[in-house]
Amino acid sequence: MIDIASLLGGRSRPLIGLDISSSSVKLVELSETSGQYRLERYAIEPLPRDAVSDGNIASLEAVAEAIRKGWKRLGTNTKNVSLALPASAVITKKITLPAGLRELDMEVQVESEANQYIPFAIEEVNLDFQVLGALANNPDEVEVLIAASRKEKVEDRVAAAESAGLKAVVMDVESFAAQAAFDLVRSRLDKDAGAGKIVATVDIGANVMKVAVLRDDAVLYSREQAFGGYQLTQDIMRNYGMSQEEAEAAKRTGSLPENYEHELLRPFMDSLGLEVSRALQFFFTSTQFNQVDYIILSGGCAVVPGLDQIVAGRTQVATQVANPFVGMTLSQRIRPKNLAADAPALMVACGLAMRRFDA
Repeated sequence: MIDIASLLGGRSRPLIGLDISSSSVKLVELSETSGQYRLERYAIEPLPRDAVSDGNIASLEAVAEAIRKGWKRLGTNTKNVSLALPASAVITKKITLPAGLRELDMEVQVESEANQYIPFAIEEVNLDFQVLGALANNPDEVEVLIAASRKEKVEDRVAAAESAGLKAVVMDVESFAAQAAFDLVRSRLDKDAGAGKIVATVDIGANVMKVAVLRDDAVLYSREQAFGGYQLTQDIMRNYGMSQEEAEAAKRTGSLPENYEHELLRPFMDSLGLEVSRALQFFFTSTQFNQVDYIILSGGCAVVPGLDQIVAGRTQVATQVANPFVGMTLSQRIRPKNLAADAPALMVACGLAMRRFDA
C-alpha cells in the first residue's frame, strides 16, 4: 500500500492543494468554519516549456523551483501538500467484496484482485483502495475503488514537493480532485443543485482538452483531445515575432495589436467551440444519451471573454465558466477581480485543498 498517505486520501492536518500542470503550478489553501469554506490564499507560478510533458515531470529542478516560488508568495506556514497524478498515470477499477471484512483481510483481497488488472509487477506500483459503500441490490457486499500507479510517477511528484521544502501527505488523481471542486460549482447550477442533470466539464489546458460527462457523482464518459491554449500562444509567436514568454505575457495583459482579436483570437475560439461540439458528438454516439444539460468550462483558456457564448452557440447547450470559490468567504489578501480571472485554472488545486476536510 502507498505509504506517503493514500492515492485516495483521508483526513489530514492543514494542507495546501498543489496542482502540477504542464504550464504552471497552482497552490490553494482553504479553511473551514461551521461548514463554510474560506479561501485563505492561492498562487499560480508559471513553468518553463516542457518542464512537465504529458503529465510527466521532465525537469525536477524547474518544477521544484516553481513550487518554491509559489509557496513563498502564499505567505503561509503550512508545508503539508496534497498532490495529484494525471488520470492517464492511474489505473482505477471498481470491484465488489464481502461486507464486514477486517481491513487487513480487505487489503489481501484488493491486492489479489489488483493483480488481474495491473500490467506491472505489484511491487512496482503504489496501490490503494477506498470502500464506496454497500451495493444497492446486495447489502452483504460492498463496492470498492482500487487505484494504482507506477511508483516512479508518485515518487517524481513527491520529490518535486520535497525539493521545494514541502511534505507530500496525500496523493490524489486529478480527475477526482477536479470532480470534488466541480461539486461546489454544480450546487449552483439550479435549485435542485444539478441533481440528475447531465453536465459536461471541459478543462482546457495548455496542450490538452479534457472532457468528462457526469450525472450526479457518476462519470458517464471521458475523453482527452490534443487541443489547448498553447496553440494560440504559437499563433501569437508566429504572427508577431514574439518569444513564448512575451506571447504569454501579452495574452494575459491584453497588450496585442488591434488585429489580434479578429485574426487570431476569434478563429481560436471558433476552433475550440468546434472541438467541444465534436467531443459531445462522440459522447452521444458511444453512449445511450442524446443530450447534455450544462457545459462547465475550466482551465486557463476558460476565461477568454466570450468563449462561453461561442461554445453555447456551437453546441446549443447552456455554458458557464467554472468558479468553485463563488459563495466562499475570501481572506483580505485575496483580490476578487484577480480571483475571477484565475478561478477556472484552480479547479484541481481547489479540490486537492478540500482533501483536508475529508472524513
